[in-house]
Amino acid sequence: MMRQVRRGPATPPNQGGGYGPGPSAPPYGGGVPHQPSYTDGQGYDDGYDSGYNTGHVYGAPGGGPGGPEGPDGYGRPRPNWRRRIKWTAITVVSVLVVTTIGTYFWADGKLRREVDLSKVIDRPESGDGTNYLIVGSDSREGLSSADKKALHTGSAEGKRTDSMMILHVGSSGDTLISLPRDSDVVIPTYQGSESGKTYQGRGQHMKLNAAYATDGPTLLVRAIEFNTGLHIDHYVEIGFAGFAGIVDAVGGVDITIDKAFKDKYSGADFQAGEQTLNGEEALAFVRTRHAFAASDLQRTKNQQKFLAALAHQVATPGTILNPFKFYPTMGAGLDSLIVDKDMSLWDLGSMFFAMKGVNGGDGTSMNMPISGSTGGNLVWDKAKVKTLVNELNNDEKVTVSGD
Repeated sequence: MMRQVRRGPATPPNQGGGYGPGPSAPPYGGGVPHQPSYTDGQGYDDGYDSGYNTGHVYGAPGGGPGGPEGPDGYGRPRPNWRRRIKWTAITVVSVLVVTTIGTYFWADGKLRREVDLSKVIDRPESGDGTNYLIVGSDSREGLSSADKKALHTGSAEGKRTDSMMILHVGSSGDTLISLPRDSDVVIPTYQGSESGKTYQGRGQHMKLNAAYATDGPTLLVRAIEFNTGLHIDHYVEIGFAGFAGIVDAVGGVDITIDKAFKDKYSGADFQAGEQTLNGEEALAFVRTRHAFAASDLQRTKNQQKFLAALAHQVATPGTILNPFKFYPTMGAGLDSLIVDKDMSLWDLGSMFFAMKGVNGGDGTSMNMPISGSTGGNLVWDKAKVKTLVNELNNDEKVTVSGD
């Protein structure tokens, strides 16, 4: 039913009902007329209070500002900041997990696991720690004629080793050993990587890089293990294109060159001082040997120096945290890396950070000890090599030094 307004009896003039003063005026002098009340339409007051007289507002039962329904008094609940923070954190973590997993499978799928170390015969026993054989080859794979000309690679068929290093990762410190490509080694009996045929060794002495040229990575591993007694656990190889691509993807590498030099064969033309090398210049720097008297030994030193600078550049937050640099750098490297079939991304990461640490001064960096030369080949110091291998196999601190 419609509620009706019940009005009281008329108030005589000047008895408090008007606006002027009177004997019945309210104590505060307001002269406010009596307010109506609501009834049920039949003249009975059912106790309903519109809230008009008490200051309550329609739609906000329970009070005005600061009432129990909310801080604003209009029925809106207070923001639950704990809940918001919780769900924001869950969302961020979920995105990071999905991105990490996606990146892992993307990177793992790019690794070219092409080297089967199970084909290497008569292997020495594994020692403590992990030994990586890191090879830079002169493979022209992926290079156009214009690229070959710009990079001064030539157009020779096949591929040979331009650099070889053994990286030992262990609990007593990591050690990086450069193996000169002109090292004098004995080619032992081996099993052909493609034919599976066994080729008998005849005690023939050759340069170490000739082993790779003869039958690729597996014979190179076989020759190193036979001539050192050191077990190689993993193999990593990168060609010209991949190396230059990584340097360009990271935006160039800063390096200080101690002395100016030129080499028409590699295309090197450097002034002394600090400078930033792009991919083409970096390749010329690590390949140059004709500009030095001790050609192969100086080149290995330059290679170690440049790898230190490259590792430092790649591992900076500006590269790792910037997806526009991180993914192109990873893509350029992984697309051109050739590894053994048992290599995992974890192994690859361990190798990279160990190399970064060694070149940063946290480990030992050296050349294989040399005692002299014969027929243009560099002869290893057998006594020092034996001590070095024993220390690596037992994961002891290396005491041997090399030039």
